[in-house]
Amino acid sequence: MIARFLLSVSILPIVAGAAAAQTIENDEFKSETGPAVQDVVLVTARRVEEDIQSVPIPVTALAGEFVTNSGASNIGGIDLLVPSVQFYTTNPRNSAVNIRGIGAPFGLTNDGIEQGVGLYVDGVYFARPASATLDFLDVEQIEVLRGPQGTLYGKNTTAGAINVTTRKPQFEPNARVELSYGNYGYLQARGALTGPLTDTIAASIAFSGTQRDGVLYNTATQDDLNDINNIGVRGAILFAPSDSLSITLSGDVTRQRPEGYAQVFAGVIPTLRPEARQYAAQAAYFDYAPPSLDPFDRVTDLDSPHRSYQDLGGASLTVDWETAIGDFTSITAWRYWDWGPSNDRDFLGLPIVTVSQNPSKQFQWSQEFRLAGDITDSLDFVVGAFAFNQVVKTYGQQENGAAAFRFLLNPSTPGYDTPGLLDGYGFTSDIRSEHSSAALFGQIEWHATDRLRIIPGLRLNYDEKDGHYRTTLYGGLDTSDDPALRALQRGVLSAQDYASSGDDTNVSGQLTVAYAVADNINAYATYATAFKTFGLNNNGLPTSDGQPLVELATIEPEDVRHIEIGLKTQPFPGVTANLTAYETTINDYQVNVVNGQSGVLRGYLANAEEVRVRGVEFDANARLADWLSLYGSLAWADGEFVSFENAPPPLEQAGGSIAVVDASGTRLPGLSEWTISVGGELSQRGDLLGRSGEFYLAADAYYRSEFSSSPTESAYLNVDGYTLLNPRVGFRGDDGWEVFAWSRNALETEYFESLAAGQSSSGYYAGALGDPRTWGVTIRGEF
Repeated sequence: MIARFLLSVSILPIVAGAAAAQTIENDEFKSETGPAVQDVVLVTARRVEEDIQSVPIPVTALAGEFVTNSGASNIGGIDLLVPSVQFYTTNPRNSAVNIRGIGAPFGLTNDGIEQGVGLYVDGVYFARPASATLDFLDVEQIEVLRGPQGTLYGKNTTAGAINVTTRKPQFEPNARVELSYGNYGYLQARGALTGPLTDTIAASIAFSGTQRDGVLYNTATQDDLNDINNIGVRGAILFAPSDSLSITLSGDVTRQRPEGYAQVFAGVIPTLRPEARQYAAQAAYFDYAPPSLDPFDRVTDLDSPHRSYQDLGGASLTVDWETAIGDFTSITAWRYWDWGPSNDRDFLGLPIVTVSQNPSKQFQWSQEFRLAGDITDSLDFVVGAFAFNQVVKTYGQQENGAAAFRFLLNPSTPGYDTPGLLDGYGFTSDIRSEHSSAALFGQIEWHATDRLRIIPGLRLNYDEKDGHYRTTLYGGLDTSDDPALRALQRGVLSAQDYASSGDDTNVSGQLTVAYAVADNINAYATYATAFKTFGLNNNGLPTSDGQPLVELATIEPEDVRHIEIGLKTQPFPGVTANLTAYETTINDYQVNVVNGQSGVLRGYLANAEEVRVRGVEFDANARLADWLSLYGSLAWADGEFVSFENAPPPLEQAGGSIAVVDASGTRLPGLSEWTISVGGELSQRGDLLGRSGEFYLAADAYYRSEFSSSPTESAYLNVDGYTLLNPRVGFRGDDGWEVFAWSRNALETEYFESLAAGQSSSGYYAGALGDPRTWGVTIRGEF
């Protein structure tokens, strides 16, 4: 079966979100050991079977077991397997999945915006970016769609979608178990059980639990950080009273309790601050030095607790009904997210910002209806309706410590060092956001000839948003009788109370033309428009004369124009080679702006006038012999701000008189020019402990070139390129049992996942470290 898992193929979900892709074996290329050499992936939600090489859109499909074998425990690991995907996180709330460099603003999360990459699990849209850290539970397949989606998806997305399909309950009893042990105290247990309850009812339950010690040591607390502590359960009941009707009720709960996502001191650069306000002078004032100047010593002295506690879950009801006029699908879902964090946002062992956290609760409800069928022998259709409501409540807190005055105030200002002026001075925030959305969408596929297909699609979308941001000040020195000292405090943190709201209607669509050049060569071209609805600034605004600039409370929607051409080929039996070229232009691109003002530490949203991303992607898969299979994907991308005239200054230009810079022509953050993912497997028939099967040696390798890690490109905050190697060796028995040893980051590559500027533009910066080399053993069985 490993050949199937190593395939990274392109498919088109005919009905988005709930499309059920099935894999069948091509007997012509079947090896002696049983696995198919060349799989044919069928999309059956429309009851139309199509060869993956003939469908005109680039999508990478990954079998669930291959994903977990490669070391990806959640969506955050998919970027190592699909070069066009980028994943960034400094904690679950501040997570983002981008495709081709676009999707979400680079930086801290703002509750008032949407993701440009949609995450769907069994057709249910997951609105919160924290869901990307959700451990996989009994996953059958993951599909990564590149480019705008909307004419077949319930929720519109501008950059792509990730569609996760879990295993459905089966009427044939089946059980799977998996146990893993590794260094850093790594323990993981997974299991799944399915079978019939009656002749028409089947059920399944899946479990995953993961524990790992931290990979970063805190000298202040003499404890480790960045550990793993996750547990999750998913259950489903399938009612199938006839061949034409099935009803599935499913639910899941996940609990995560890591002391995680801590960043380390990574370096210092000069800024435009006066010398007395540079990091060297500030650190000397307190006689402070971090425990190590080498971030890859993996030590820190953070003086605030690090907790990334979250609970996620929900329930859904899916109805699939094969009627006389087409296949009807209904997906009703409700989900929740409960976030309880604690962070050290100054990245130092000094009491500058002692509390910085935004506990949140989110609830969402969605309803999707779809009908797919054939109008004539040459004309197919999909139409649908989607409704969505999301409520987010965030109760934040930020508090300064005894060292805050030296970092946040100008030493030349009289009274700046007044004892206790900022010590304990902070605010609590009450942030509310509600988003309601409704859409009608559809797509028609016309088979004009045996070789030519024309596929237009259209979407009508309505969005309504309401937000409210309120902060209340507390603590610090009582300055009610001293206006000068009070002004110093308010220059650091000020109370804000403002509302934001709006509504918007948008029409978008696409036109695809596909042509079969030959039996094994298929070409296509697509022009699509898309949009991301307007955003709300729900993290605080810049102020003027102590008052928030409420005209910045909302930002413009994104307007997307996308062109893509592709070629899919099967030059030899068992070999596929696909090529895609694209260009995406976005007007009013939504970006995260880090304000130089002390009182808005978390940044706010703005629009860049125009962004353009272009690139080329190549995917190939080959079964060269019964004992050898290979895959490879390569992505070249060029993304830039075509026009961004009011960008925040980079770190080296911060702290002076420069309030904004013209970043036009600079590259987008987080996007590497070159990204490559390759892998393969060697196998040999044999016996182990009396069991027949095959021994195998497999490896996956990933490379990305350097990239900017600053909202506005900096000469210093660039992450160097790196290579990761994940090998494994094991035995796969014919009776369903398997054992293998694995290593992740086997070359012990030292790399950053991201870099971020420190407090007050004084020049120091911190980094989120990639994991060190890990290794372990996994045993699994199916019976």
